Amino acid sequence: MRRLLASIAAWPLLWGAAGFAAAAPAPDPLPRFTGELAAQTHREHPVPLAPGDFVQGRLAGKAMRLVLLDRDGKRARILAKGRRDHQDFMFIAGERGPYTLDVRAPVAGAYELALTRQVPLAAQVAPATVPDSPRLRALQRSLAAGNGTDAFWAEAAAAGGPLVEPADIAPAPGGDELLVTFLWRGAAGNVRVIGAPSADHDALARLDGSDVWYRSYRVPASTRLSYRLAPDVPEFDGTPTQRRRAILSTAQRDPLNPRSFPAKPLDRFDGYSVLELPAAPPQKWVEPRAGIAAGTVETLRLASTALGNERDIVLYRSHGWQTGAAGNALVVLFDAENFTEEVPTPVILDNLVASGTLPPTAAILIANPSGEARGAELPPNASFARFLSAELMPWARARGVHAEAAKTVIAGASYGGLAAAWAGFRHPELFGNVYSQSGSFWWSPAGAEPAWLTREFAVAPKAPVSFLLEAGLFETGRAGSPGILDTTRHLRDVLRAKGYDVAHREFAAGHDFYHWRGSLGDGLAELLRKPERMK
Repeated sequence: MRRLLASIAAWPLLWGAAGFAAAAPAPDPLPRFTGELAAQTHREHPVPLAPGDFVQGRLAGKAMRLVLLDRDGKRARILAKGRRDHQDFMFIAGERGPYTLDVRAPVAGAYELALTRQVPLAAQVAPATVPDSPRLRALQRSLAAGNGTDAFWAEAAAAGGPLVEPADIAPAPGGDELLVTFLWRGAAGNVRVIGAPSADHDALARLDGSDVWYRSYRVPASTRLSYRLAPDVPEFDGTPTQRRRAILSTAQRDPLNPRSFPAKPLDRFDGYSVLELPAAPPQKWVEPRAGIAAGTVETLRLASTALGNERDIVLYRSHGWQTGAAGNALVVLFDAENFTEEVPTPVILDNLVASGTLPPTAAILIANPSGEARGAELPPNASFARFLSAELMPWARARGVHAEAAKTVIAGASYGGLAAAWAGFRHPELFGNVYSQSGSFWWSPAGAEPAWLTREFAVAPKAPVSFLLEAGLFETGRAGSPGILDTTRHLRDVLRAKGYDVAHREFAAGHDFYHWRGSLGDGLAELLRKPERMK
């Protein structure tokens, strides 16, 4: 046990020309015992322990065993069974001391027994958390000196959130990494981050009892993401899903960050704050361009016998579109309510066609009647496949919106990416190109193993379909479940093993329309402008 000596004899030591200083007290050395034992003998070594002491040690010697004995000589615990020549052990001292360490020798030999750590109960305190952020480490030192946080918050407000630091990070960042720290001032009980780079509503930590809450992430310099912060998320007696969704009751934009998505939110709870680091890829197709001839957009209602409901369908035709013209391209997109607002698909297509990147192009954007309908229809099921093939596509053709399968892309994000892959699987005669943005390929029917659709592709004959699969580096699984990043990689590998043409892209992003809107135009261009796909 590391104890201070009860008394220290002080003596003068020459300390340069300045005079004399007293020696500092030295801790007692931890017990160490050596010896030799004949076969089938043992030796007891008393050790001074207090109740609650945490003890670690090591026993060296061939086949040696070690038993902890209490004050009555009864076995309290077997610490080493003699299975190795060097054996580590640890235990907590109980109330039945004094204790003895009993070394037992099944065969003759030498041994060495040493305690390597002994921590009294009062000293068993976790070390103070040291932030990764150099700026927060400096603030921590300032707080320890008795200063407040007002100057720090004034600095944070002037710089804007989140805090981004490129240097002096310990340990050193990777070649293209930056440290991003989310900040919140003054919550009473908790703060969580919703959105990338968190995959699981990560909690912010409180800095030494101050009004500073923080969470740091090492991320690539190409990161682009949107996020919200949720202070004082309520707790209540509900299902895990209900309690998890309670974060939406307080989630709001970062008050330190003036940038938002959309650009003009309605209040602080509307929209997301955005972060774009210096190497984030450009989003060159998303803004309207002067002098560009816009396509036409109309919203119609379509009733479905296969699904027993009706929905909005948005039809887009680019400038110069002529029904039946050679070279026409077609894009079919799920989640029209998002892919006309958060993702400005008509603007993106206008720019792609006007630049000559795409030929004249039409689009069919499929809305969801409700959130419940989306959750039931987009994961693979025969009824939705029948709706696409027997109802939607003939309906659109009757309105002059169609193209050859090789020039048709079916695309979507999240469940929409899963639905796009399912549509290509079931109807390659209609959809010759599948574009998945963060597809939910972890999905399986109730009771089945994850990644059901991937297994379907593995056992089915190869079809004439090309794929572009994208996922975000922050789309990892949670609580041991597979995530979008890993299941997309798995699908990629299975499709390539089957001989499919598969392009695969990963981005420093999360499950995020702010990212998807930027990659959509590039992805469509990659699939549709290849000469071999335009024949």
